Amino acid sequence: MSEPGRTRRPTMTDIAKLAGVSQSTVSLVINHVSGAKVSAATRNKVLRIARELGYPVERPGHPPPKHERNLIVYLTDELSTSPHAMQTIDGARDAAWQHDCLLSVYATRSDPEYEKAILGRVLGDPSLLGVVYATIFTRAVTVPGQLAGVPTVLLNCHARDRLYSSVVPSEVLGGFAATMHLLDAGHRRIGLVNGEGWIEAAAERLKGYRQALSTRDIPFDAQLVREGDWQVSTGHEHARALLALPDPPTALFCANDLMAVGAIEAVRERGLDVPRQVSVVGYDDQDIARYTQPPLTTVLLPNYEMGHWAAESLIAQVNGGVSRRTSMKMDCPLVERDSVAPFRPDSRVS
Repeated sequence: MSEPGRTRRPTMTDIAKLAGVSQSTVSLVINHVSGAKVSAATRNKVLRIARELGYPVERPGHPPPKHERNLIVYLTDELSTSPHAMQTIDGARDAAWQHDCLLSVYATRSDPEYEKAILGRVLGDPSLLGVVYATIFTRAVTVPGQLAGVPTVLLNCHARDRLYSSVVPSEVLGGFAATMHLLDAGHRRIGLVNGEGWIEAAAERLKGYRQALSTRDIPFDAQLVREGDWQVSTGHEHARALLALPDPPTALFCANDLMAVGAIEAVRERGLDVPRQVSVVGYDDQDIARYTQPPLTTVLLPNYEMGHWAAESLIAQVNGGVSRRTSMKMDCPLVERDSVAPFRPDSRVS
């Protein structure tokens, strides 16, 4: 509450609301960022409103800052294990470019000394705006001490102390959506070919699977759950084992698309049809999901969207004066194709 007779100092948020633009746009105009993609009309409107409110505006002709802060460092542990890393980088790069920033990518291969050396070099760059700190597997991280006081957003990872904004996929809801889709099709015996249980994504997809079963009062059956390693071969191996059970599943939920490819082949080897006799759902929505026979129903892992959110949040934190830290769980929507069909009692696996 302000003191009697004292007017609250105007903020960039006030200017943004009156001008009908984002806080980032106001920041770009107020700070006279060169090369910013802001029209002359918008720039003049923002400056006029700022002056009317009494917000300090740099005088025309005042020299711009010696160094423009427009560099975002993207630090990740891995780049080459899957296409996921490149999708998140694409999202971060596009968001950065939309705000006239550049993205510089470094892969540490989980080597703490190499990570320390990279940070020692880049943190001294006067053009540095901030850091996107990313991991290939969703997990809790200990943020390097060198980043204390440096604007940082965590991507596909999270810190227990919650000192940094972070974005991760909502894996529980993804597993729930995949399983519910099969339940809604009438299936009650649903096999799960999961990844390694120690990986956070696999554990949360299993949790979503179990929650979906519980909504239909279907008891969890440990026999129907197998742990693979995300590769086609283990999808094939575990699907064969599940289909050989005395009371086999009529549907398979595979925790990634590669294992789903192996599962589809295992179904065919038993002389069965996908989806008429066995339905299959994958996860990730990789390109291969569009080209399986039949095209694979799957769950979208929002890599691009997470990368875009991370870079935008970092820019808003720095240029927009946003101080609140946000923990975002990004939706993993179901992508329906042709690998799921309604359960038919006369088509159960014998």
